Amino acid sequence: MKPAPFIYHDPATPEEAVALLAQHEDAKLLAGGQSLMPMLNMRFVVPDHVIDLNNVAGLSGVTDTGEALQIGAMTRQRDLMRDEAVRARTPIIPEALENVGHFQTRNRGTIGGSLCHLDPAAELPCLMAVYDAVLTAHGPDGAREIPFAEWPLAYMIPTLGPDELLTTIRVPYWGAGHGYGFVEFARRHGDFAIIAVAALLEVENGTIRRAAISIGGADVRPIRLAEAETALVGAAPNAETFKAAAEIARGIDAMSDAYVTSAYRQRLAATLTERALVKAGERANGSA
Repeated sequence: MKPAPFIYHDPATPEEAVALLAQHEDAKLLAGGQSLMPMLNMRFVVPDHVIDLNNVAGLSGVTDTGEALQIGAMTRQRDLMRDEAVRARTPIIPEALENVGHFQTRNRGTIGGSLCHLDPAAELPCLMAVYDAVLTAHGPDGAREIPFAEWPLAYMIPTLGPDELLTTIRVPYWGAGHGYGFVEFARRHGDFAIIAVAALLEVENGTIRRAAISIGGADVRPIRLAEAETALVGAAPNAETFKAAAEIARGIDAMSDAYVTSAYRQRLAATLTERALVKAGERANGSA
């Protein structure tokens, strides 16, 4: 099929894009297009207006502030994988992005497009959850910051007003030598994850000082495994500790769909959480 007719807009500044959103009620933003274009072609979405963000100045690039990475919403996924600051400060991001589609997908897909599309099984929302990222949206009234925990509103619906534009993502990074692990299971490589797990660990003198675990694909929004994170702090980074923490993942609320049951996702969450923690423990300086 082909898309239904629409009016195309090509703004040059964020202010122009926001003004177009405020002016046109039924409008869609075009970022990388890896999700929107198939939906347009199959007429799952039929907007009256499409606002192309690809020529908007100042919406891409990565800046290291000394405490966090400031990432433009239009930064391509492939650029994230190649960026030296991303690879040094947040190495789990390039590792996870290897699982996204294929190289053509990553060449066009953007971090902001993925976060706004908010597919429950996408890798980038899971990563932003584990880092407690903060998103900045611009609208007619100016800018506002949104903690990622408040970003998912409902199934594939972010907390973004109809006249707001996501502009930047701030990712507070962990200290040098932290451990990280990303593991996912999909029906085929590059497909959406049935379950994905991101884990971060800081280990000092053989003891876990800080832990973060995020599970994607189980629910309409990424799940932070707060109980397991608390249990890990103060414990030794060994197989028994990781297995006990992973068992907590077996009790998460998980959805069923046409492919797998909620019980299958819960079992998979426990297995992959353990594997991600083992990876993170092996990479953490000072781990056992």
